[in-house]
Amino acid sequence: MSKSPLHSKMSRQEVIRLERDLAKFANMMDSVVRIPFTKQGVGADAALSTVPIAGDLAGFALTCYAIYKARQLGVPQQKLNPVIQLALMDAVVGFIPVAGTIFDVFIRPSKKALAVVHQHIQDEYDIQSDYHIVHPFLHEELEKKQQNSRFWRNPVVAWLWVHIPDLLGVVFLVIFAIALYFGVIWMLDFFQI
Repeated sequence: MSKSPLHSKMSRQEVIRLERDLAKFANMMDSVVRIPFTKQGVGADAALSTVPIAGDLAGFALTCYAIYKARQLGVPQQKLNPVIQLALMDAVVGFIPVAGTIFDVFIRPSKKALAVVHQHIQDEYDIQSDYHIVHPFLHEELEKKQQNSRFWRNPVVAWLWVHIPDLLGVVFLVIFAIALYFGVIWMLDFFQI
């Protein structure tokens, strides 16, 4: 595969840092509030689309920023063309009240740009880990901690740190299931069924 001049100058760490920055941006735009154990969420793009016209234009401009970051990582234009088309479609449909907001929740062009970038990076750099894009804020903090302490470089500690949201989600679901169980038991006793 041929590499662009900018792409060939970058180290693995630089690529991970840039992709993590794009992931932080994509999370803000498309999934700040995420449904537990899914990749579905709601972000600033959907919130902006509730403001007629101006919000949709702002969302489009911000998606163009994600595309710009992808170009910084050396992603070829032909791989980005579908993302650009999706962003344009998102902007046009965004002008339709309610339908535009629903479209923003499910289409998520910034996340699509991130997926294209991640596939490109896997192909070019053989970076298989996705911690830096799944939990970019926690990964960035972990990287800082690892520079100063062997404790944080321990693979088990690092894995636990990066998966804090997932672990908290499991705890929440267990508590919810227990509460639901006791709620049903109480209702059966109360109505003597």
